[in-house]
Amino acid sequence: MIPNVLTVAGSDSGGGAGIQADLKTMLALGVHGMSVITAVTAQNSLGVQGAWELPVEAVRAQYRSVVDDIGVQAIKTGMLASAELVEAVAELIGGTDAPAVIDPVGVSKHGDSLLASSALASVRTKLLPVATVATPNLDEVAQLTGVRVTSEEQLPEAAAAVLAHGPRWVLIKGGHLTGDAVDLLTDGSTEHWLRAPRYDNRHTHGTGCTLASAIASGLAKGLSVPAAVTAAKEYVTGAIKAGFALGGGIGPVDHGWRFRAGS
Repeated sequence: MIPNVLTVAGSDSGGGAGIQADLKTMLALGVHGMSVITAVTAQNSLGVQGAWELPVEAVRAQYRSVVDDIGVQAIKTGMLASAELVEAVAELIGGTDAPAVIDPVGVSKHGDSLLASSALASVRTKLLPVATVATPNLDEVAQLTGVRVTSEEQLPEAAAAVLAHGPRWVLIKGGHLTGDAVDLLTDGSTEHWLRAPRYDNRHTHGTGCTLASAIASGLAKGLSVPAAVTAAKEYVTGAIKAGFALGGGIGPVDHGWRFRAGS
């Protein structure tokens, strides 16, 4: 049977990030993608022109509709917008027997806020504790913990600060540093350092969504957390290398790069 993976996130009308990126990633990695839309954005390669969150009852209804009938082997979260949505989604995930990849989305690639500042406490106390893997970038680490990372040597400190809020594993994404793209995966006792070449390509919209969805896809297939993250890192590195221009700004990573590489 094809594993089922559920994304709980916002819609990106430009197709590069959010629900759209999640579903493309899931298709590319051989799982069945399903969605709970938490917010709708008017978004393109230049930025986010508007965002409208859905009512909590609409999010709950989507989630229950999918999970109660179809079932799910892994869950991934993205844009949750408000404290009310964060808390509702955390409660739903906590009652579901499936691994959860929590991408604590704070801002878009263009710097547009996708999470109310009032929701940060709920992310720390409600959402991170139900995470199998949390995948913050360095800006999100700073938002959530106050730890500001400027060098690779500080990644363990950042990981410890996030783990203190309860996730089983944390993947600190070091993509904002210079040099190779270095990430640190740890559960507090073992460390896995993941390195990849940094490609000179500005078209990286959707990188975080894509990575988290790829991890969830691997977990749904029964991979261990380190194996799922390693495979996801390889996939997203190829997607970044193949990122393409779209519109007048920052284009997306190429979710279908393996299809084209094999053609």
